[in-house]
Parts: sequence; structure tokens; C-alpha cells
Amino acid sequence: MSSLTGQSCEACRADAPKIAEQEKISLLREIPDWQTVELDGEEQLQKVFKFRNFAEAQAFTNKVGELAEAEGHHPAILLEWGKVTVRWWTHKIGGLHKNDFIMAARTDAAYAN
Repeated sequence: MSSLTGQSCEACRADAPKIAEQEKISLLREIPDWQTVELDGEEQLQKVFKFRNFAEAQAFTNKVGELAEAEGHHPAILLEWGKVTVRWWTHKIGGLHKNDFIMAARTDAAYAN
């Protein structure tokens, strides 16, 4: 499991810097199945998780929601039959912050359990 899972999100301000390119490359190695996407001009982390049915996908969605609420950092979650798409980014800065990588790693951990 990634070392990111043991880290906590830090409070993020609107003037916080987006993650530097070199650090982003390094952190992506810890969450290798995630991809970066750009939506509405904002870079985001995205991953699709597969399930056997809707009920399993919904249970996972609820787990991710609980993780998000506990940290006060909320993703976009698309729940469909047999899959869940999760996107993390920091709304306040309009892009990626280390918090997003921490939460992506925690999302992977929730899926593994």
C-alpha cells in the first residue's frame, strides 16, 4: 500500500500552490492506476473501479463518501451498474494538491478492503 494512506490532508487555502510537476510525477508512482485528466480547465486524478453489481458499487461509493467527509475533502463520484468513477482535485485551487494524492491512495485502500 502507498505511504500516502497514512498521511492526513492539510487545510487548503485558495492561494495554496498547485502541486509542482516533479512532485506530481513522484506521487503518481504511488498511485499507478490513477490517471490525470483535465476537465473544465482543471487537472484532476481519475480512476474507474469495477464491481460485480450495483450494490457493491454503491457500498464502495458510500465508503469513499465517508472518507471524504472525515477529511473535509470531497471528490466527484459517478456510480453506475458495476463501476464507480472517482475524481479527486482541490476545488479551491482549481487543480491538484498533495491532498488529492492522499485521498486517491485512501480510495485504493478502501477498494482493497
